[in-house]
Amino acid sequence: MSIPTLKTERLILRPWEERDLKPFSHINCDPQVMEFYPHLLNYDESAALMHKMIADFSLRGYGFWAVEKQISSTFIGYIGLNYWDLQMPFSPCIDIGWRLSSKEWGHGYAIEGATAALDFGFQIIQLEEIVAMATSGNIRSHRVMQKLGMKSDPQENFEHPKVPKGDPLSLRLLYRLSKQEWTLLRQC
Repeated sequence: MSIPTLKTERLILRPWEERDLKPFSHINCDPQVMEFYPHLLNYDESAALMHKMIADFSLRGYGFWAVEKQISSTFIGYIGLNYWDLQMPFSPCIDIGWRLSSKEWGHGYAIEGATAALDFGFQIIQLEEIVAMATSGNIRSHRVMQKLGMKSDPQENFEHPKVPKGDPLSLRLLYRLSKQEWTLLRQC
């Protein structure tokens, strides 16, 4: 299956290439970027994650795209959709997520790329709902989710099953967005 390329005003969401590994590894060992993850990723862990994301696209027809800026062809991270089947009250589900270089924060790239990914999810693969989740302290991601029109309900906050209970990274907030809500938002 060929991986579609999505273009926005400033970004290209495209298939991964081997040349992405080095800058991806730098992103994954940036303490600012990885603040809300259990640990920094080394080069080999970054390579394994990149190859998993490539395989996910082949398996499901969606996943995390490599993201580059159109003007410079500079790789800045990933944005896309992910299938979750962990033991959580709301799974299985499709989650939207992103990880961008800290140098690129504050320019609206996460919202711009996530909007393209949501359009793909709702219009192309016809999903009925897409969720997002972030640790309680990850205010930047919460703002992106809210700007995308996603809503959270405190009663749906949950402890991530792969993070030890009591760890500050365990508590996650769940955001939801239905296809109907997205369609209404896009009409405005």
